[in-house]
Order: sequence, then structure tokens, then C-alpha cells
Amino acid sequence: MTETLGGRIKRLRKNKDKTQEQVAAALLLNRRAIGSYERNEREPSLDTIVLLARYFHVSTDYLLGVARNRTINASGLTEKEYLVMKELVSIIADKNKK
Repeated sequence: MTETLGGRIKRLRKNKDKTQEQVAAALLLNRRAIGSYERNEREPSLDTIVLLARYFHVSTDYLLGVARNRTINASGLTEKEYLVMKELVSIIADKNKK
């Protein structure tokens, strides 16, 4: 079964160990709105989708289910730090494939 937008929002929130209240406060939204998005009772506006993607550090395509891969914000890293992070991600991905 394909994961819904609400399911992705809920999973990302739980992975970040945040409550609906914490996410809502960070995005200047109502807690009930976050809950209704997670239950697929309402769809967030385009502006809210962008806010959610930035908050969870994923692409809007990932959040909407268009892309399977999440992104990692590497801005501010040196080239050496970026390469180390890229290698670590590769090692973890290979390990999870086994």
C-alpha cells in the first residue's frame, strides 16, 4: 500500500521525536491542522507543504510521494565534510540493502 501525505508527515514527525504541538508551534500553525493533515482529513496548502518540507529537511517531491528519496541539507559543509557524509550515507544504505 502506498503511504499517504498524512502518513509521511506523521512518520517524519515521529522520527524527529516531535509532538504535533511542537511541529505546529515551529511552523506557526494550529495543532489541529497538523492532526488533520496526518489523518488525511485536510490537505495542506502549497505554502504549508513547503514549510513542512523545510522543517523535516526533505524535498516537497518526497513529502508528496513523487520521489522516494529524502534529501539531506549539506549547505555549510566543507567539501571534505560533504564527502565524508556522502560515504557514510552510502555505507548505511548498503548495509540496509542486505
